[in-house]
Amino acid sequence: MKVAFPVAPEPDPGTAEAARQLFAGPVDFVKGVVAMDGLPPADRPEVCFAGRSNVGKSSLINALTGRKGIARASNTPGRTQEINYFALGDHGYLVDLPGYGFAKAPVAVVQKWQALLKNYLAGRPTLRRAFCLIDARHGVKPVDHEIMKLLDKSAVPFQVVLTKADKLGPNALKPVIAQVEEELQKHPAAFPELVVTSSEKAQGIATLRAIIAGLT
Repeated sequence: MKVAFPVAPEPDPGTAEAARQLFAGPVDFVKGVVAMDGLPPADRPEVCFAGRSNVGKSSLINALTGRKGIARASNTPGRTQEINYFALGDHGYLVDLPGYGFAKAPVAVVQKWQALLKNYLAGRPTLRRAFCLIDARHGVKPVDHEIMKLLDKSAVPFQVVLTKADKLGPNALKPVIAQVEEELQKHPAAFPELVVTSSEKAQGIATLRAIIAGLT
């Protein structure tokens, strides 16, 4: 039976405002983690963001928090292979996973990162949902299936967030959504709803904030 993946509707004004206030509060970089024993205490809910390199992950986190430089920490030299934690006040953690797709990375670096990622996804009891970012201009690529399979195996529900939607017209977006929907049929952990975003135009940001607020 085919699963439908509708685009998430905009939240009602009250929900949107409550979520906006949550993200307008304190959001602080906590630490970058290179091993499981470095993870913060699992004392609050968390959501993580995964996506291939250059998918617009940092821009999305900056747009969600309304802070232009909050995710810069994950792009500085030495932190590119770390799991970066941001505290959403006392409510939860936003977790920024390094961009995947390591064609130019040394094999040892790739293996170390993949092992950390597997351990994190399988062993973090407070992880409520992973947001899997897909560039709306390209749709789901083979490398995206690798992270999705890992999420399936770890039984971590994940929700696809299409980024850079402003780069496409409405008619061009429809076949991309259809392609994503078709590809997600292969993944039992996929949450049956898509979020369409543009960090530049703030499209879908209120929707994603409300989803995260409901999970943390």
